[in-house]
Amino acid sequence: MLQLAVNNQDHRAQSALPGRLDRIRCGHVEVHSSMGLRRHRLLGRAGSRQDSEVEELHAELARLRAQLAARDRAAERRERKLRASYESTVRALADAVEARDAYTARHAERVAAYGLEIARACGMDTAADPDLEFGFLLHDIGKIAISDAILYKPGTLTADERDAMQRHPLIGEEIVRGIDFLAGARQVVRSHHERWDGAGYPDRLAGDRIPLSARVFAVADTFDALTSDRPYRAASSFREARQVIAEAAGTQFDPAVTEAFDDISDARFDEIRVALA
Repeated sequence: MLQLAVNNQDHRAQSALPGRLDRIRCGHVEVHSSMGLRRHRLLGRAGSRQDSEVEELHAELARLRAQLAARDRAAERRERKLRASYESTVRALADAVEARDAYTARHAERVAAYGLEIARACGMDTAADPDLEFGFLLHDIGKIAISDAILYKPGTLTADERDAMQRHPLIGEEIVRGIDFLAGARQVVRSHHERWDGAGYPDRLAGDRIPLSARVFAVADTFDALTSDRPYRAASSFREARQVIAEAAGTQFDPAVTEAFDDISDARFDEIRVALA
């Protein structure tokens, strides 16, 4: 009987086991379902926060870009104003030199315009080098220190007077050296009377040792001098001036610069002359 009672109890326990397991399994599914839902909600909230942070970041980047663009525009405006101020100063200095001689009126402006045209024909980037134009305009600034008796003497200069006159490039360099924004103009101011063959002054430089800007200027200066009226002669024609310059290629002038000069039409030079008349 005892064995029968035990067997009955085991049977009842085994009969109840599937129901319990079902309930356990069902609870397990409910737990997993509840955790998954909470995780989904948390991920959704995190995703929303991330999207919001990304949008804020984009907005901040756009604001910074706008600020930088505004600063760049303001800097460009300041640079243009500063450049205009520099140009006004340079032209005033050039006018002060030319005011001493009515026959050289507008010479600095014409020779600067001719020089820039020749420089471009030589492949120089004139837009990126404002010092080039400043040097052309101020090439004779040193003549401010030369006495009128020497500067306008009608006859031949004595050896001492010639030495004094030939110091004007050095004097001019000293003048522009002390002005920061004219530092790049020094090459033209000092070397515009050098010759390709080394017979010029003040340093007797020859060939490529002469700065290219000064070699360009030498051709432009001679062209303007020949095609302008002087008290002692009438202006030469463009054709006559071109012939003189061509004959001096390799001695007074850089042959490559004279070749570039020849590539510029008379019509273009005439436009410049008329505009600055």
